Amino acid sequence: MGRADRMVREEVLGPFRYRWTADCFPLGRDSLELGAFATVRPRWRICDLGCGGGLLLLLLAARAEGLTLAGVEQSPSAAEAARANLRRNGLCGTVLTGDLREGALPAGSWDLVVSNPPYFAPGTGTSGGPARMEGCGPDALCREAARLLRAKGRFALVYRPERLPELMEALRRARLEPKRMALIQHDRTHAPSAVLLEAVKEGRPGLEVLPVRLLSDT
Repeated sequence: MGRADRMVREEVLGPFRYRWTADCFPLGRDSLELGAFATVRPRWRICDLGCGGGLLLLLLAARAEGLTLAGVEQSPSAAEAARANLRRNGLCGTVLTGDLREGALPAGSWDLVVSNPPYFAPGTGTSGGPARMEGCGPDALCREAARLLRAKGRFALVYRPERLPELMEALRRARLEPKRMALIQHDRTHAPSAVLLEAVKEGRPGLEVLPVRLLSDT
């Protein structure tokens, strides 16, 4: 392993500092936007499916006090980076190493589940690279989110716009009703690159479509 692979990068996120290496998926605008988009309240129990280095857990902890934090991450090195980020910032939390489909966390006890999953279907997504190829489809992701959530709990994620119909179907099969949605767009001349979506477990039908989130006004 070369020096570049061992390089530690750090970013200030409000009151916290986030550190990551090449073993973690790079800090990106999708996660930053999701961290600002998801509904969060003080003392909520929050789980991140595919938490990487723990970025979303830090972003949400900066927005509300007294959170119970947990994550599931398949990569052992990224999971350890998430644990280190929580400790370094004085936060308590549990990060499990393993496949989210193993269902290791307790069911029905979480207020919010979040995820920035690999969202390119196998054989596609050349712009995303291998790290963005999904290991499980949206059905498995939505089923695990629904299993974890209490009734009326929320699932917030970021996904690809062209896969929105597939995602909506998967959410509803898991009894997660889409309630809030916003597209992410680099600027006014480009098509949206991602979609933010929040669903409520056993919620009533009715989707609020929010203004497009422009990353640049130029």
